[in-house]
Amino acid sequence: MDYPEVAVGAILSGSARRFGPQPALHYYGRELTFAQLHERAAAFAQALLEAGIGRGAVVTLHLPNCPQYAIAYYGTLMAGATFSPANPLLPPADLAAQLADCGAVAAVTWARAAPALVAALPHTRIRLVLATDRAQAIDPGAAVTVPGAVDFEAFHADAPAVPPDVELDVRADLAHLAYTGGTTGRSKGVRLPHRNVVVNTLQSACWGSGSVPELDGSGGLVLRQVEPPQERPVRLGTGRAVTVTPWFHAMGTIGGMNVPLLRGDTLVLHDRFEPGAYLADAERFRVTTMGGAPPLFAALLRHPDLATRDLSSVRTITSGAAPMPLGMIEALRARFGPDVVIAEGYGLTEVTMVATQAPMNRSGVRKPGTVGPPVDDTEVRLVDPAATDLEPLPPGEPGEVCIRGPQVMAGYADRPEETAAVLVDGWLRTGDIGALDGDGYLSIIDRKKDMLLYKGYNVYPRELEELLHARPGVAAAAVVGRPDPVAGELPVAFVVAPGLHPPDATSLMEAVNAQVLPYKRLREVHLVDEIPVSAAGKVLKRALRDRLTPPG
Repeated sequence: MDYPEVAVGAILSGSARRFGPQPALHYYGRELTFAQLHERAAAFAQALLEAGIGRGAVVTLHLPNCPQYAIAYYGTLMAGATFSPANPLLPPADLAAQLADCGAVAAVTWARAAPALVAALPHTRIRLVLATDRAQAIDPGAAVTVPGAVDFEAFHADAPAVPPDVELDVRADLAHLAYTGGTTGRSKGVRLPHRNVVVNTLQSACWGSGSVPELDGSGGLVLRQVEPPQERPVRLGTGRAVTVTPWFHAMGTIGGMNVPLLRGDTLVLHDRFEPGAYLADAERFRVTTMGGAPPLFAALLRHPDLATRDLSSVRTITSGAAPMPLGMIEALRARFGPDVVIAEGYGLTEVTMVATQAPMNRSGVRKPGTVGPPVDDTEVRLVDPAATDLEPLPPGEPGEVCIRGPQVMAGYADRPEETAAVLVDGWLRTGDIGALDGDGYLSIIDRKKDMLLYKGYNVYPRELEELLHARPGVAAAAVVGRPDPVAGELPVAFVVAPGLHPPDATSLMEAVNAQVLPYKRLREVHLVDEIPVSAAGKVLKRALRDRLTPPG
């Protein structure tokens, strides 16, 4: 595919001219059109430059999903500054470490989360704090008072609502300094130039909409539909979705904001996930797409309203962040029918967002249990996880997933050794274990760090998790290893099973163990109320392993 050499701001500029009066965002009664979003983002950019924050400076967004997030995101990039997202639920020590690492000089915070930011400030270079809240998200005229902070709306209220003329090198200047999820270790800053963000947005948008990129007459990025309605029932400018995937995560920033706004979709923002409210708005707004991580779909499938709401408008269901159990795919297919496209994708922060994606067109081949083939201009290779070279393994043999393409990161911020360990001859070593079939469709078996070693044998937790999910009454499951001085690691399961009658962990373990080889058998099953997950929906296996470690 040909990718125009433009900065990320061109995404919103092109959509504002093309879809100007259409609603881009809906937030608890407030609507913001594409034209209005563009104007406010441009004004925010002008205000940043007036405050001396421009090319190369880092601006942290410490917010949940809200209109101010989109305004500040695009405004930051229009000013030539670098966007660095921060989870508003981070405790002060973790937040301080991230802000110091990224070198942020400005931050936009949510009033309820501001105390954590204030506590972190002495350890950072931040000199400008802007504060906003839910009331201001609904009514921009509402004032916000946080000690030491400037009101977000007042900051850019009187700035010119036209994009500033900022010269950027789209292949060198960073658009994102995003942080890894930290599910297996400390978070690292991932350096993503404007080129990466635009390329990966287009790889995802064109894969999912049957379109090709082009520039409008003013340098804005737009899409041109090339596939007919029978192949792509959701046409450009007609999509609608309830958005709960956090924008501070790669899947949210690219897949939940840039891609739909480029396509001209209307996004109904929820600042937290509540299944009943999600389903109510899915019916009310006649959503065409439902997207998220497997825990979202697990919660929807358990909710009684899923069976009663009119969701006939839904045309596509997309999932990422973690593999979707086969039983979940079958349950969604039973609820939504054979005409709805259910597609999984795979990626990580180090590839901006997406590397593989199941076809989204009606006639495309989707293989349940796989995350599809590589997207445009992307290569996937499987190698021996223990090897230092990148010699490809024979077809069908499991190995570490390596990715090469224009969306692969420039490297980790200020971590040359860790960068060199994962970037080898243009290939990114992901740390994930997968398998490729004869058609090039990738299956994710597990993370290399999650793989267990039992007396020298590899045990993949996902295989056991799939068997647990298939048992009646099981809503969620995760398998980790308990260290053992003789065997190495013993597989231990944590299971949420509200429908298991009787709630018998031993019988559940025996049912699973009857289906696997002896060395793969579960040694313990713990019935729990919930499985800990990150904001992006990834299981926090570190937290589960900690439960197996005796105090002291």
